[in-house]
Amino acid sequence: MDKDIVGLFIVLGTAVILPITIVFLSLKKKIESEKNRKEIILAALEKNADIDIEELVKKMNKPEKLLKEKLLMKLQWGMLTMFLGIGLIGFAIYLMVEEIGGTDDPMFCFLWGIAAFAVGIAFLANYHIGKKMLAKEMEAEEQNLRQSKQ
Repeated sequence: MDKDIVGLFIVLGTAVILPITIVFLSLKKKIESEKNRKEIILAALEKNADIDIEELVKKMNKPEKLLKEKLLMKLQWGMLTMFLGIGLIGFAIYLMVEEIGGTDDPMFCFLWGIAAFAVGIAFLANYHIGKKMLAKEMEAEEQNLRQSKQ
């Protein structure tokens, strides 16, 4: 009976309390960041009334990632999850062949490996399709970046 209650608390803590805490902390960080930005803008206006607010806000914003950087992140995650899936599948096969006693069910590991491998393949497909479809946009983005640096 006590094991059931402890298990219930673990599941509730993991499935309910942890996500709520993560969302709360991320929103709190975002609110603090916005508050600090407002204070900086107000302080700049108090010191210099002739300042261009739009330019100041643009300088304070984080630069957005380029399309090329976003695609490279998909390639990176695709390779990572694909190799993780291959490793899990290999480990499951090792468990099946060796018939090691006292270990978890190899099928559980095998299914997670297949899932990770499939996610990796999806990321890689997304990378290659995006690279073909967004080639012109990436080239224009790079030209704009070069022009803005000059």
